[in-house]
Amino acid sequence: MSIPSFGLGTYRLTGQTVIDAVRSALELGYRAIDTAQIYANEAEVGQAIAESGVPREDLFITTKIWTDSYAADKMIPSLQKSLKKLRTDYVDLLLIHWPAPGNGVALTEYMHALADAKQQGLTRQIGVSNFNIELTRQAIAVVGKGEIATNQVELSPYLQNSKLTTFLKTQGITTTSYMTLAYGKVLKDPVLADIAAKHKATVAQVALAWAMQLGYAVIPSSTRRENLASNLLARDLRLDADDMARIASLERNGREVSPDGLAPIWD
Repeated sequence: MSIPSFGLGTYRLTGQTVIDAVRSALELGYRAIDTAQIYANEAEVGQAIAESGVPREDLFITTKIWTDSYAADKMIPSLQKSLKKLRTDYVDLLLIHWPAPGNGVALTEYMHALADAKQQGLTRQIGVSNFNIELTRQAIAVVGKGEIATNQVELSPYLQNSKLTTFLKTQGITTTSYMTLAYGKVLKDPVLADIAAKHKATVAQVALAWAMQLGYAVIPSSTRRENLASNLLARDLRLDADDMARIASLERNGREVSPDGLAPIWD
């Protein structure tokens, strides 16, 4: 299994905005696109991909099942609707979006349904999002070790999630970092700005490079072509041990997203 280290996130991008962002990203060389049923933009993402002319086999498309389709009799039909919107026969990665404890569908049921989607060839890989250590353990117990490709979680210099990421590494599960820039808050950080100046880079590039150097995948989003191009350069930025240590010191448990009824008890 393999998860691209760099992709385009499309959270909160809709309509022509997301079409333009995906189109620009693909023109610039992005090949991994992350969306979700709840983003209400799968059709627009699919349109932009179709119009790009990039061969399907060169792309890595991720979508996420929303909580109202976790039941065994709902997941596959909902995924088939997503595939139709995305104009593809399969996605490369399918995730459970939130654990949503107490929503009436047991983890065992929805993980079995997720595995069934893979068995049917509707997705190449499966994974989870926003799972804590215990729920990840339970998910592994259902589908088997080696089956969960990634756990996509909020992670930034202000929320480094070291307990969870250490556990995921022991299980061979890739950490995918979303909100790596903490809704833009890290862009004003003086430590990151100093590191950026040292490398003649942007603060965003430093934060993204930090995550990738730790072995995480990143999926930053932007509506501006120049920022999409700039973010891509983070793949070539190498931070030294002092830079990494300074960024490690920025941990403040600065979580931005934890919706009631959806989020687990965080580690």
